[in-house]
Amino acid sequence: MKRKAYQIVFSATLVLVIVAFLSAIFFANPYLSFAASGKNKSQAIARKSAVEYTEAQIKQLQGTLNITEDQQELWNKLTAVMRENAKDMDAFTKERAENAKPINAVEHLKLHRQITEEHLAQLKKLIPPFEAFYNSMSDQQKNITDIIFRTGKYGKSKKK
Repeated sequence: MKRKAYQIVFSATLVLVIVAFLSAIFFANPYLSFAASGKNKSQAIARKSAVEYTEAQIKQLQGTLNITEDQQELWNKLTAVMRENAKDMDAFTKERAENAKPINAVEHLKLHRQITEEHLAQLKKLIPPFEAFYNSMSDQQKNITDIIFRTGKYGKSKKK
């Protein structure tokens, strides 16, 4: 049975409209809807600064690990690097926010590469003092630290 020309055109047009709609959703800039309202960023995007987050991590670890007097110097070196990394990340984020402009897909990938490179540089600075501190820990402290890294919280397992 032959299909009529209008049936083929209608089907092709429907497919094109669906693809265009899905593409618009996928590539939409989340900041465009806030341009007219004068708001700089969404409440959903707003979150703690890296410094605030790091201070919360330090407080959690310090309260959980029962750091000994012998470990205090290693702990201080570790937290100094953590705080420095957090300040650097906040500066990086602030600079990006101040120079924010609509970017295309390629620029978006390049931005993610920059963020990943920044994280990698920070990890390279963090691992030596963390390793020294970890090696000074008791087996119980290591177990607690391993749980925190695995689950994000002490005493909370993701396995059910």
